[in-house]
Amino acid sequence: MEKFLYITDQDEYTDHSFIGPLFEKYLKEYFDIDIVYFSEFKTGFEKRKEHEFILPKNERAKTLNIMENAGIDISSYSFIVVRNSSDVLKHVLSNSKTYDYKVGYRLSFPKRRAQMQVDKANNKSSFLKYLNNTLTTFSETKLINQCDIFLPTSTQMKEEFFEGVTIRTMICPPAIDPEILHENIQHEGTEKRFFYAGTLDKLREFETVLEAFSEIKGDNWKLTISTKDPEYAQEVVNSIGNLNNNVIIHNAKNKDQLLDLIASCDIGVSILPDIPLFNTSTPVKILDYYSSAVPCIMTNNANNNTLFTDDYDAWFCKFDKESIKRKIEYILNLSKEDVAKVGQRGQERLLEIRNYKRIAADLAHQLNIL
Repeated sequence: MEKFLYITDQDEYTDHSFIGPLFEKYLKEYFDIDIVYFSEFKTGFEKRKEHEFILPKNERAKTLNIMENAGIDISSYSFIVVRNSSDVLKHVLSNSKTYDYKVGYRLSFPKRRAQMQVDKANNKSSFLKYLNNTLTTFSETKLINQCDIFLPTSTQMKEEFFEGVTIRTMICPPAIDPEILHENIQHEGTEKRFFYAGTLDKLREFETVLEAFSEIKGDNWKLTISTKDPEYAQEVVNSIGNLNNNVIIHNAKNKDQLLDLIASCDIGVSILPDIPLFNTSTPVKILDYYSSAVPCIMTNNANNNTLFTDDYDAWFCKFDKESIKRKIEYILNLSKEDVAKVGQRGQERLLEIRNYKRIAADLAHQLNIL
């Protein structure tokens, strides 16, 4: 069996909900896989598991040298894929002829663009930052075109941010694990329970969503928010008014806690501003919702509407208060049975076209024909 090395950009203790099922589980049916994570605290190479290595983060641009010094035979790898880091990619490319391996680049999320959008939302953007991003993108595109395969999250992401990439490309989106689905717990309350998982900040403009909820008449709904900054979330909720009796804030400590919270709700919320950063990939939270057959209200964009159909296996709306309010009111008038059917259809849809087992088979095929 050929060997495959995946060099992540992830800390050893972060959530690996994408890396785990695809690379540690299903792709292992086709390749002998080693995975590299990084640590802010370690000063040398560490073999945590048989196929899992931890390296110092500040030396990631020397990854292969460190591994070789630790006794790892780099020439034994047929494929090396780098995730999100152009510095590591440059290092891996420079050694590809010496060790005779194929190189792939995985773009999971355009983090640099995200930071630019955050700066813009916080009035910290500048022409110098824009120019630097343009030059960095040009250099990164040149590096990617030296690879054997490019693995962006979506077609829209490639077209929006890396239209200059000309090498073989395979779309590698987030998905659901067909072997780990979570039962949707149908609560006994009469209210509809909405759920939002993720960050609340100026870029996501979640106040718009909360303002729509604040104008809903009656108390036949609840909104649960799970976020890493519950204090800030409470400040945002307090600033809107008319919400405290209907909003519950949590800070799920791990993925299992998050999935338990989701499973006890009726409708997931993933309504984001209409900007390229959010329109070019499927938020992981949507996959988390549907792993419990919890249907989702989401932004109507080119990425989402290629996956789902409005009012059949999801609900679409524009990102403005009135549109969100109307869609919430529409959902509140549905029976719990009708809501559950939308969730079940959405899960079936994702199992058909967006499951990790199928993606692993497609990726193995693409690698084997390089």
